[in-house]
Amino acid sequence: MNGTFIIKEGNELITYTKYEDIPMVFDHVIKFDPDWPEGPHTDEEHEYMDTFNDKLKELMKRERTYASSN
Repeated sequence: MNGTFIIKEGNELITYTKYEDIPMVFDHVIKFDPDWPEGPHTDEEHEYMDTFNDKLKELMKRERTYASSN
């Protein structure tokens, strides 16, 4: 998935353009902005966009503070 994804690692903000490149553990999600397909959308595009919330939740589970509290 492409977009703009910013995480915080220590005092540094790191920007990724590919979701798959984000490390498995980091401090905080700062920005989650996947590329949205131009409309009108096909059924397949709607299914793809429906995964965005789950992808954000997955990133939040990879945050150090979240992971260490569970």
